[in-house]
Amino acid sequence: MKSRLLGGIAALVLAVVGAILLFVYVQGAATRAQAGLEPVNVLVVQESVPAGTKTSDLGTRVRSEAIPKTAVPEGALETLSQREGTVTAVDLQPGEQLLASRLVDPRELVPGTVPVPDGLEEVTLLLAPERLLGGRIEAGDIVTVYSSFKTEEGMPADATVPPEVKGWKQSTGLLFQDVLVTAVQKAAADTKNSTGSESGVEMPNGSAFVTVARTDADAAKLVFGAEFGTLWLSKQTPTSTNNDPPVTTFGGLY
Repeated sequence: MKSRLLGGIAALVLAVVGAILLFVYVQGAATRAQAGLEPVNVLVVQESVPAGTKTSDLGTRVRSEAIPKTAVPEGALETLSQREGTVTAVDLQPGEQLLASRLVDPRELVPGTVPVPDGLEEVTLLLAPERLLGGRIEAGDIVTVYSSFKTEEGMPADATVPPEVKGWKQSTGLLFQDVLVTAVQKAAADTKNSTGSESGVEMPNGSAFVTVARTDADAAKLVFGAEFGTLWLSKQTPTSTNNDPPVTTFGGLY
């Protein structure tokens, strides 16, 4: 009787010890497995992002998430700090990890890469570098368009133009604001004739095809301005203000 009691106690002790050892082993295995995964933080797309979107405009569209290292592909980005000035080369979908190959220099884009807003169409202008911010206008930029005209004869008395323009052979006015640049194709700079500045930066010497998105009526005005006058682009910033300047003539310049 006593021996059977001792045997039962021993069996119970062994069962308890076995259960503890199994628990410790399982916990250790889980810890080892977790350590082997080596979670890393990468940027994950949270909402659809169209091609041509600037990295500065991604904002809350991407978020840093911890992903097991074995599930992180080569080139996955942890931050955007080293990708400033780039744009998305393709459409990005929610849930995908942001790869370095998905962000490219805007100059690598082809016409039409930056999505055209509904209801607008594209028109291309050939501009010299001084008319497009020294050649620094890029696809995705928002610009203001100015037009200048020089006539050989005085304005007719019945010409439909602002009163301050009549009688003057030259005039410059603000044509459009908030113009989306969808593509820029630059000609190679002529380094032989480039003049270096004091900062050591070579002056641009190549013209560029600048494609913008506007309504058909606005596109007609841009074509007219390019055909019979000259066009200038200025780059807008998030803090740019619209002062609605009047048409400028020699008489109203000073």
